[in-house]
Amino acid sequence: MPSKFLEELSNDYEKLFETEIGYDVIIYAGEEPNIQEIHAHSNILCIRSKYFRTAFSNEWAEKQDGKFILKKPNISPHLFDIILRFIYSGNIELKNLQGPDVLKLLIVVDELNIQQLISHIQEYLIEHQTEFLHQNPTGILEMVYQHETFTDLWDFCLENICEDPKILFNSDKFVNLKAPLLELLLKRDDLNLDEIEIWESLLKWCFAQQNINNDPTKWDKDDITKIERSLHVFIPLIRFYDIEPTDFFYKVYNYKDVLPQDLIHDLLEFHIVPDVKPKTNVPLPRKSNLKPKLDSTIIQSNHIPLFASWIDKKDSSYYNNKNIPYNFKLLYHSGRDRFDAASFYRNCDNKGATIWVAKIQGSTQLIGGYNPLDWNGNYGWKNTRDSFLFNFTDGKNISGAKFGYVKEPSKAIFCGEDQVMQMGFFYCNGNNKWVNNDVNSNYYPDISIPRSFTVESYEVFQVTKK
Repeated sequence: MPSKFLEELSNDYEKLFETEIGYDVIIYAGEEPNIQEIHAHSNILCIRSKYFRTAFSNEWAEKQDGKFILKKPNISPHLFDIILRFIYSGNIELKNLQGPDVLKLLIVVDELNIQQLISHIQEYLIEHQTEFLHQNPTGILEMVYQHETFTDLWDFCLENICEDPKILFNSDKFVNLKAPLLELLLKRDDLNLDEIEIWESLLKWCFAQQNINNDPTKWDKDDITKIERSLHVFIPLIRFYDIEPTDFFYKVYNYKDVLPQDLIHDLLEFHIVPDVKPKTNVPLPRKSNLKPKLDSTIIQSNHIPLFASWIDKKDSSYYNNKNIPYNFKLLYHSGRDRFDAASFYRNCDNKGATIWVAKIQGSTQLIGGYNPLDWNGNYGWKNTRDSFLFNFTDGKNISGAKFGYVKEPSKAIFCGEDQVMQMGFFYCNGNNKWVNNDVNSNYYPDISIPRSFTVESYEVFQVTKK
């Protein structure tokens, strides 16, 4: 019964906002030519927000004809309407807003000091709008960094970027990242990127800041001085001892003129003289460099959480590299184990659930599928509702992935001596002729897999529960 009365009360207050009876506040929201006049009640605004209590105080208030006047050109009429409806009724609906608009709303509620919404909107973004981080990682990271109250969102952004740094480091806007943020990221022990990639990214950022050619043979003394100053604060944050000797020689030593000479001497000694240990006070390896590397030449570690999420029929972002419930063990690589059906079955027979991935010849496109049963070589169909096919138009961009679960379970998987990995009527005949004969998408959904193609290589991984 009490909840019914509260609902009626909420509806009545929202009607008060809509009918504007007895209003004493005029708000001008938005900029020309889209300024909108909104009417409200000062007593309700003041009781619900410290911001309005201050704005309507004797010291700050602007009044005309007995009504408070508030001008907010930085807040759109639409977002102000959402906030005022929350202030009056306690209700807010975020589902119809896209990620960027939800972020703008979060900034507005922080300015208006509506504490309940600051937490609520952060939680909503993290649970339902995770793709927003991929759209503009540099801008979003800087925006969140500037707002001390966005602690949950800040932790989420940092964890996701450290888990999958290429979201940020491969972004076109990476070179626009502010130096304090880059420094903060390079201090992280959980930055999941090879140290040589971190070093190369730092150089790319540095050259962009100074507008200098990346070829050290073309630098003059002024260029060297500028780069030294730009790199100075970051050099202690690079784990140079974790860079492989070949990469050190070709990708670090080339820049010896802008690095501390004692560091270059110590690194040369470390790589050349047998059994020499790193000097004292050397940063420990990042946690990512302590993890076993994914045994694959086709996929990267950021594909694995996606596969695990699809296997468990969860949202694509359900798992990350810290909570994957499966092990992925390489069973077969076409370049290593011969490209024929006999080699495939010899390596993959009776190994249980598997996932396979193939790289299409002359492209970055990856296609593959999941078989939750096995490849046992017995001629015939296998029945399952859990198999799926997937397609990455660009294997380096997981956000563009397409996938689809089997539509005809009785013809989900086919095993035969001459054909490799047949799923529905999509198969490889063993000599690198891949055919998709499911023309009408009767067996699996249409996810834009080509009708006929060859691949550079393909791999099969055994999938087992941890």
